[in-house]
Amino acid sequence: MDTIETANLEEHMEGQNNETSNGYARSALTVSEENKNSNSKTKGLPNGLRKGTKTYPDYIQISMPAESRNKFPLEWWKTGIAFVYALFSLVLTSVMITVVHERVPPKELSPPLPDKFFDYIDRVKWAIFVSEINGIILVGLWIIQCLFLRYKSIVGRRFFFILGTLYLYRCITMYVTTLPVPGMHFQCAPKLNGDSQAKVQRILRLVSGGGLSITGSHVLCGDFLFSGHTVSLTLTYLFIKEYSPRHFWWYHLICWLMSAAGIICILVGHEHYTVDVIIAYYITTRLFWWYHSMANEKNLKVTSQTNFLSRVWWFPVFHFFEKNVQGSVPCCFSWPISWPPSCFKSSCKNYSRVQKTGEDNEKST
Repeated sequence: MDTIETANLEEHMEGQNNETSNGYARSALTVSEENKNSNSKTKGLPNGLRKGTKTYPDYIQISMPAESRNKFPLEWWKTGIAFVYALFSLVLTSVMITVVHERVPPKELSPPLPDKFFDYIDRVKWAIFVSEINGIILVGLWIIQCLFLRYKSIVGRRFFFILGTLYLYRCITMYVTTLPVPGMHFQCAPKLNGDSQAKVQRILRLVSGGGLSITGSHVLCGDFLFSGHTVSLTLTYLFIKEYSPRHFWWYHLICWLMSAAGIICILVGHEHYTVDVIIAYYITTRLFWWYHSMANEKNLKVTSQTNFLSRVWWFPVFHFFEKNVQGSVPCCFSWPISWPPSCFKSSCKNYSRVQKTGEDNEKST
């Protein structure tokens, strides 16, 4: 009887083992293997996903390819080249104004040309100062805004290149055609008649004073085609609007009113002919729109038979500046200077860790 009972007990235990193997229960070996597999799956996951993998252990991990190339490389050295180009154009403009001043006919012999705006609007003396103050404010706002842009190097080189090209055009137009003064109120400096040293002093005075009437550096005549004040007012507004959030409509409106008021004050002060302002506005806006259209469209960055914009003379320079910029530059802002510096941050962290370790040792003792 004892032998029969022992045999029945062994059969009963074998039946339980068979049931666990059929899936009704899990053996200790199977559970340990699954735990190892789940641990291997969750290894390498972020902390926020590990809790979810405990609830749902079966998942598929998809590896996303990381971008190997920066879409918006800063390339500050290109920005430096653009700055030198803009500075060269501004100095060349001062040289050209000094040269053209010697060719301006006296207003007693060549009276001002007829201008419809001047026929209906009398001259206001202080209007030119309002125009220059508005220009200074807009330039200041643009400098502050540019400092907080994340991709300020890309935006800066665009601004310097467009500004330099506009003033290069201005050098050509004022040299090929010399217009008489637009009003009898102009008090032009006397001609130097070949005095090279005095001409250099005038060039330095123009550069240092920015060619503004407020600074007293605008004493030369002949720079009437086209208006440099209109270029500055229009270009700064276009960049302020383009590289600021779209919902800042009040900011755009204020800058537009200041730019428009400054341009009108140029005409009210009879400092430029109306054609000077029209040409300056047209060339500035078209060059800004052409450049940014070419920069934002991939197909316009390459030379082809259908891309007529690639036939402009400055296309090689444009391709040099923009070939590594992939797409439209986003309007992102960041602090120009990170504070506190990283060295102070790391030292504070190390000190806090040492202090915490010392406190734990004191508590344990």
